[in-house]
Amino acid sequence: MLNVEMLSTGDEVLHGQIVDTNAAWLADFFFHQGVPLSRRNTVGDNLDSLVAILRERSQHADVLIVNGGLGPTSDDLSALAAATAKGEGLVLHQAWLTEMERYFQQRGRVMAPSNRKQAELPASAEFINNPVGTACGFALQLNRCLMFFTPGVPSEFKVMVEKEILPRLRARFSLPEPPLCLRLTTFGRSESDLAQRLDSLPLPPGVTMGYRSSMPIIELKLTGPATQREAMLALWPEVKRVAGQSLIFEGTENLPAQIARRLQERQLSLTLSEQYTSGLLALQLSRAGAPVLASEVVPSQEETLAQTAHWTTERRSNHYAGLALAVSGLENEHLNFALATPDGTYAFALATPDA
Repeated sequence: MLNVEMLSTGDEVLHGQIVDTNAAWLADFFFHQGVPLSRRNTVGDNLDSLVAILRERSQHADVLIVNGGLGPTSDDLSALAAATAKGEGLVLHQAWLTEMERYFQQRGRVMAPSNRKQAELPASAEFINNPVGTACGFALQLNRCLMFFTPGVPSEFKVMVEKEILPRLRARFSLPEPPLCLRLTTFGRSESDLAQRLDSLPLPPGVTMGYRSSMPIIELKLTGPATQREAMLALWPEVKRVAGQSLIFEGTENLPAQIARRLQERQLSLTLSEQYTSGLLALQLSRAGAPVLASEVVPSQEETLAQTAHWTTERRSNHYAGLALAVSGLENEHLNFALATPDGTYAFALATPDA
C-alpha cells in the first residue's frame, strides 16, 4: 500500500494560532481518492528542523505533501529546506518570475523585490503551476520519497492538489479503488452502549467499525476496501438494527442539511426564537440553506411552558411561516421547547442537569 504522509509547516500552525484546515481537507480528500494518509507531522519555521524532518521522512514515506512556507517573507523556508536536504542550491525559474510580474501588473501593483524569492526553486525540482496565486509549487525526489511542496493559502492548496498533484500520483502509481465508508448517525445513545453491541459483530477482513462522538449525537462508520463491498452491505442491516430507534439518518449529510432538505421538500418555511442557543440554530440552518424566514435571539427570561408555546404560536402567525420553533432560557435545570405547526403547537420541558 502506498505510504502517503503530510508535513504542515509554520509557527502559527504548530502553536495553535490557526486551525490546520488544509490537513483536515487533504486527509478527507485523499481518503476518498483511495490514498489515505498514514502520518501527519507539523514543524515550525526553523530551517534545521525542516531539513531534519524532510530527510527523516524521505526514508519512510513514498509520497510527502509539504504545505506552507512558499511565501516571500523571511520565515518562508520550504524551498531552501528542500534544497538543503537534497544537497543542492536554489535556481531562478525565469518563466514563473515573468508570470508573477504579469500577475501584479494586471492588478495595477508593483511586485516587491521580496516576491522574487517565490521563483527560486531547488535545482532538481519539477515546477508545479499555481493558477490562482503567486506561490508556485514544486516536486522533487529525495531518497525513496516523492515530495510535493504546496502553498499554505487554502484556495491555492486545494486547486494544486486536485489539478496538479493527484493526476501526477495517478500517472506514477497504481492507486487502489477508493474505500467504502457506510455511515449512520444516532441520537441519545452513548458511545459505550453502541460499542458493546457492535464490537461483537464479525467484521470482514480489512473492515473496521468506527465511532465519532459529539453527545448526544454518535456517528457510526463501517469502513473497508472496495473489494469488501458486498460483505459490508450484507452486514449493514445488522448495524442499523443495533442502532434501532436512535438512528436519525444515514449517509454523510449532516443534521442541519437533513432538516433543510426536508423543509424544502415539504415547502415549509421556518421562523426561530432562541434564548439558550443564542442564535446557533439559525446560523447552522441558514448555512445549510434552510428556508428560515426570520430569527431572533431573546435575552434569557423566566417563562412557563405554556407561555413558550403561546408565544411560538403567535410568532408563526405573525411571520406567516409554516413552522415556528422556540428555545427558552435555562431555568432550574430545565429548557422549554415549542414547535408551532399547521396542525397545532407542541411543547415540552427538557431536564438538563449537565447543561
